[in-house]
Amino acid sequence: MTNSLQKPPVWFWVVSIIALIWNGMGVHGYISQAYKTKAFTDNYTVEQIEIMDTMPAWYTALFAISVFSGVLGSLFLLLRKKLAKTTLILSFLSAAVMMTYFLFIVDLKGVDFSLNKIFSYIVLAFALFLVWFSSHSVKKGWIN
Repeated sequence: MTNSLQKPPVWFWVVSIIALIWNGMGVHGYISQAYKTKAFTDNYTVEQIEIMDTMPAWYTALFAISVFSGVLGSLFLLLRKKLAKTTLILSFLSAAVMMTYFLFIVDLKGVDFSLNKIFSYIVLAFALFLVWFSSHSVKKGWIN
């Protein structure tokens, strides 16, 4: 059984590096929020931080799963491993549940989260793109 890889185009590497940087920023965001760093608290009002502090534990867990599996999936892309697809699907699914809760279910008590809502859609779009990209990469034989 031959398990040969096709040489990926340059844009594969560009997208994979961007994915790693993007998901790395997500990990930074998670750690900043979890440890309430000054950089994090300076970007939000007291009311916004109070709302975020009332989010259920499973929401925070999904945040962690989403960003860490995103980084792992991006690393697997760079290593040209098929496991990238599975971990990026996990990242997307956890982000989708988390963002659905934030966008449509949680009571924000009238506190303005407009920028966070816009960013939530961007996060979901990019996570979905990475699922497609990893699937496409498997089909093209760039990763296995």
